[in-house]
Amino acid sequence: MNSHFPESNNPIKFYRFEASGHCHRVQLMLSLLDLPYEIIELNRDGSNRPDDYLETSPFGQVPVIDDNGFKLGDSNAILVYLVKKYNDGYAWLPESAELAARTQRWLSIAAGELASGPAVARFSKVFNVEIDFATVEKKTVSLLGMIDNTLSQHDFLTGNEITIADIACYTYVAHAPEGDISLDPYPNIKAWLSKIEALPRFVAMKKSR
Repeated sequence: MNSHFPESNNPIKFYRFEASGHCHRVQLMLSLLDLPYEIIELNRDGSNRPDDYLETSPFGQVPVIDDNGFKLGDSNAILVYLVKKYNDGYAWLPESAELAARTQRWLSIAAGELASGPAVARFSKVFNVEIDFATVEKKTVSLLGMIDNTLSQHDFLTGNEITIADIACYTYVAHAPEGDISLDPYPNIKAWLSKIEALPRFVAMKKSR
């Protein structure tokens, strides 16, 4: 049970596009923290977003949360906010300099190599968008190999305890097969995915292919 709830017990408004892995990582964190939230589904083209949406998300991206008046975009920033405000006992964001730095490194990978690798491969196949697939596939395979090697050394990305780094990276790795990237060569990744999926209140993202 989480130690804090949203002010006045009002649910957190969660603006999302269902097929977005960036949105799923936020929904997964909300669920793992057992926080009440209300989903506001937005169209992929943004045609039904609120008039003031761009004030919070200047590039019109999802997700965005509204926690009783505190509005925040960017999925990784939202993860940091949620675990800092509603810590449930896990050290989701470690305090030590070493582990905090490792966690931040993986958040950067989630926003960089993961977003330009597995996420783009999936996007191209799910939404029929032409890309230089060979280049993206090469980048993705390299990244997955690095992640698998990391997970051969400990249970989670930064060590033997789960952090927001794992939540930030989970979805696009788990759904890499939707981008025609097989996970069969990566036994440590598959074991890691199973550990996350076994967490209480885990919620999966609907498969798109």
